[in-house]
Amino acid sequence: MTFTDALLAAPRPVVMEVKRRDADGTDLLGARSVSELVAAYEKAGAPCVSVVTGRWFGGSEALLEEVAAATRLPLLRKDFLTSRRQLERSRELGASAVLLTVRLLPRGVLARLVDHALDLALTPFVEVADAAEAAAVPRADRCVVAVNNKDITTRERLPGDLDRSSTLLPAVRATGTRCAVSASGITDPTDAARLLDAGFQGLLVGTGLLRAPHPAHWCAALDAARDRPAASGHGPGQTRPARR
Repeated sequence: MTFTDALLAAPRPVVMEVKRRDADGTDLLGARSVSELVAAYEKAGAPCVSVVTGRWFGGSEALLEEVAAATRLPLLRKDFLTSRRQLERSRELGASAVLLTVRLLPRGVLARLVDHALDLALTPFVEVADAAEAAAVPRADRCVVAVNNKDITTRERLPGDLDRSSTLLPAVRATGTRCAVSASGITDPTDAARLLDAGFQGLLVGTGLLRAPHPAHWCAALDAARDRPAASGHGPGQTRPARR
């Protein structure tokens, strides 16, 4: 099953992230091993796992390789990837999807990398931060299009702006993507429920899950929030989107 298909088929479409430390350098794994964290994600029902290989967050290619050895779930390599060889290497290490950041890539380079990812049977997970970037996503019907709620120019040290996702959802839908995702800065399960109920097909959650007592507890709180009519913010007479 592809990364996109796994996310779309999940009753709780949360990409759960493996990240060694946050943007300020604080350790996020604690006493847990990588394999223990991955097992906890599987127990919590993760359809996919994101692996941060960027050095800002203590990542490495070895981390992706370690996660791939611990699970058969589809894996996203989350890093600033800019070359065909990096995509090929991601595939070799066990990735099923690769992050491509529109803000970092000239339009022609982005198009070539999307094409190459698809040729490698990798899902392009294309990250946008405004409507113009969403409009620039090539072959969006074959991509996950994700709104990054954080600012990469500050190395994502500031809190996430979840209003960005709410504002950009129509532009992301207009790309023709099958899978619109809100990514990063999502810590509160109630906020996660609101984003899913607004129409996002998936979420990517890292630090919020890693700081929870157990991923399953965070997921249970998300389920409870989605079961409360008020969680979606819909008023009388408005239709709440059905849960998958």
